[in-house]
Amino acid sequence: MFIDGVIPYLSANHEVTVFCIKDNALRDREVVKGVTYIRVEKNNYLMNVARELKKLTAGNRTFDVIHVFNRPLNVPVIKEAMPGSRIVLSCHNEMFRKEKLPDDKGRRVVEIAHNIMSISNYIGSTIVNRFPEAASKVKTVYSGINLDRYKPIWREDAQAERTALRKKYGVENKKVVLFVGRLSANKGADVLLRAMQRVIQKHEDAVLVIVGSKWFSDNRVTGYISSLRKLGNSLGTDRVVFTNFVPPSKIPSIYLLGDVFVCSSQWQEPLARVHYEAMGAGLPIITTNRGGNAEIISNHKNGIVISAYTDPWAFANSISHIFTHPSKANELGRAGRKFVEGNYGFQHVAKRLLELYV
Repeated sequence: MFIDGVIPYLSANHEVTVFCIKDNALRDREVVKGVTYIRVEKNNYLMNVARELKKLTAGNRTFDVIHVFNRPLNVPVIKEAMPGSRIVLSCHNEMFRKEKLPDDKGRRVVEIAHNIMSISNYIGSTIVNRFPEAASKVKTVYSGINLDRYKPIWREDAQAERTALRKKYGVENKKVVLFVGRLSANKGADVLLRAMQRVIQKHEDAVLVIVGSKWFSDNRVTGYISSLRKLGNSLGTDRVVFTNFVPPSKIPSIYLLGDVFVCSSQWQEPLARVHYEAMGAGLPIITTNRGGNAEIISNHKNGIVISAYTDPWAFANSISHIFTHPSKANELGRAGRKFVEGNYGFQHVAKRLLELYV
């Protein structure tokens, strides 16, 4: 999603090539809107990419910059395949942990990389704390969204779609708490379900919509998901809606279901992109003070930040506050939309990337 979002802006003035996994529905090589796509087999993916780079190098074709996404161990292999290119590494989670990256290999990656992009100051700190010599190379590049695809819930041209979605999921005339994310314990959907017990006591028309699945395109029911559904059933009929997996193309619209968005992350979240998405939709946000979340959500300015992230009642109180004070909900939602419009569209992200590549 990140790559797809920034490419139109990068390719306007630069030649861009994307290496990715082969898809039988697509050509192995093609040019789309001026962007070259080279698709290789998933098995031995890194070596397949390196082989393509070596072919280009042998033909006196090189790239000024090669951006490696979230795989530090790929950096030396890519550099060897095309020695004349600057290698920029980006990390959207803690890929520099000791169990993922031995000391010697980590130091080698830091030495080779021209710059290292982190999606939050928090992720950047996990790199520098372990490898202080990386400090001058680590730079935070916050992500963003396609602002044209996310319609704020108050906008006139969003109302028909909002009404249709709420009817589809049976939440018309309800106060909708929205969760979007993977259904794993570190995302905290169970804590949010327990919070709904108290929310419902104060707001009889409150419902929770949980958007997500075990993994992308994977709707298998794990033990954790089974426990979530039991918790949902315990709240009563029609109190909780599970949508299962929603394709990325539908995500911008799905936020129109909500009246408040909750990120209940229990782990040190790198900085979930759902925050940008919910702000794009103009929803008031409640999030946890974990990892990088609070870097873009300021408490009671463009959202509410919960420090007692394991406490269901802390979530319940914040949700009830939003529902009880619609003017506050509107204020937070509009502040969030203004926030992303100001510096978190993909055009802004592309500009930050270009500064990183120099």
